[in-house]
Amino acid sequence: MSTHHYKANYRDIEFNLFEFLKVQDKSLGRGPFASMDEATAKEVLRGVLRLAENELAASFVEADREGLHFDGEGNVRLPEALKKSLQAWWDNEFHRLEVPERIGGFGAPPSVYWTAWEMVAGANASAGFYQFGTFIARVIDAIATEEQKARFVPNIVERKWGATMVLTEPDAGSDVGAGRTKARQIEGDVWELEGVKRFITNGDFDATENIVHLVLARPEGAGPGTKGLSMFIVPKYWVNEDGSMGERNGVFVTNVEHKMGIKASATCELTLGEKMPCRGLLVGEVHDGIRQMFMVIEQARMSIGIKSMSTVSTAYLNALEYAKDRVQGPDLLRAADKSAPRVQILKHPDVRRMLINLKSHAEGMRALAYFGASLQDEIVMKGGPHQDETKELTKIDDLLLPLIKGYCSDKGYALLGDALQVFGGSGYCQDYPMEQYIRDQKIDTLYEGTTAIQALDLLFRKIAKDGGQTLQVLLGQIQESLDAEIGGVALAEERAALARGLRDVQGTFLALMGKMQDSLYHVGLHGNKVLHAVSELLIGWLLLRHADVALAKLPEAEAGDKAFYEGKIASARYFASQVLPSLTLTRKLVEGSSLQLMELSDEAF
Repeated sequence: MSTHHYKANYRDIEFNLFEFLKVQDKSLGRGPFASMDEATAKEVLRGVLRLAENELAASFVEADREGLHFDGEGNVRLPEALKKSLQAWWDNEFHRLEVPERIGGFGAPPSVYWTAWEMVAGANASAGFYQFGTFIARVIDAIATEEQKARFVPNIVERKWGATMVLTEPDAGSDVGAGRTKARQIEGDVWELEGVKRFITNGDFDATENIVHLVLARPEGAGPGTKGLSMFIVPKYWVNEDGSMGERNGVFVTNVEHKMGIKASATCELTLGEKMPCRGLLVGEVHDGIRQMFMVIEQARMSIGIKSMSTVSTAYLNALEYAKDRVQGPDLLRAADKSAPRVQILKHPDVRRMLINLKSHAEGMRALAYFGASLQDEIVMKGGPHQDETKELTKIDDLLLPLIKGYCSDKGYALLGDALQVFGGSGYCQDYPMEQYIRDQKIDTLYEGTTAIQALDLLFRKIAKDGGQTLQVLLGQIQESLDAEIGGVALAEERAALARGLRDVQGTFLALMGKMQDSLYHVGLHGNKVLHAVSELLIGWLLLRHADVALAKLPEAEAGDKAFYEGKIASARYFASQVLPSLTLTRKLVEGSSLQLMELSDEAF
């Protein structure tokens, strides 16, 4: 048993995959995932679990306390403890998990590798971020030229090269289209780049021999905005046409940010073309940078949502363990009796309230993320996102993305405050991981698009763009569950709460559509509320479906599983009675809103 901080809710992970989603009947051992059957998937995931609880979690605290070492000359050195964690990951060959077999991987379906990522991110997100290379290998394999693929993909997979996504610039921030990094064609697909990029995760580190940057830059003569951007493969060390490593390329780290959290993840300023020419290859020889980069952005957003969910989950389990051990105060019913025995704080109503709130949200966020991952399985099984057969699935998956990223990160930060609160003053100290969880998680609401950006993406690109059709498909699935009287008599109250929530969300959208005719400011003012409302409606629905499965399993369950299934039902009941009613308030707030805040003078602030 590990003595490190990370606690995985592995029982709930298996419940989601194999009892609720039943991936063993839908994707495992089939089609493109033929080599990853149920037994193999379980063996791999238990291996990731052991590694996460031990070798990965081992450097969580030490790497945070030591931090990074930047020499001012472009080189970042990692703490030795963190490098040991990374080496353990590579030694176990888990970097191959998400990579298709044909390019040297294990060929796991998305549901399996996102499950693995949950455990990695919860144990040590900084270590997980340095494993970005294999995903970039998949991107290059999908959209690069054959020559570019041959040059980079085998190297990244076999030699464990690192990789980054390079979008943000100091003056542009989230306004990617304002980027000024320039690109000048030299010959063929070879270009020279000049500019400065900021907030680049793991822009340099010394655990691998090479790092491949995917960089957005504006070719000479290209127009303004995001449509004028192209994407380039820019390696730290040039890669020759035969795949061998050449000379140092002109992309250098010129600053490392001093951050609130994830201190072992090198957040860098990258300067291109200042010390020496910076060469890059135009990806696929096509000027389609923002669309290409969205393949990376969407993966990053999913990973951040799951990171937040995993942090909330391990925080809950740490708080639960503490609440069972910590003895303080008498039972509230005997508070006036000075001779009453002291009890575990788990017996106190407010502590139980915080714990069930953490439990239901952690399980609900996992349900939401894994639901999205299972759709990704199905999309791959049916030939990919560009097939006629997968268009609706792809739209639903796209709609879920800002919910998974935006809600899990935003709500997650508030939930971590509850987890710390269970510990009392001890939680504020470094004796327990809570303070680091909060520091490491807060960034999740900020990068890969703030919560407000996720809300605008949801409302404009994912809902309004197709006239709400995709949203109606999802809401229709909820109505189908209600019509089928899911949960029967045992969950009648919860079903009624879900039905009210569904009506409230529909009413919220009707109200917002009317307000939008007046001003789009209403979207900006209420976007986050709406994102939360849709997320909580879906979570309430998924938790009710979980409870339905648990009810069916209970009669024949053994002792340990009996408690687990009772807990699943308790999560659904709590969420239905204590969270879903807030959707009524959201509807009323949107219906009664005005533009007074936007009309207020700047001086009044």
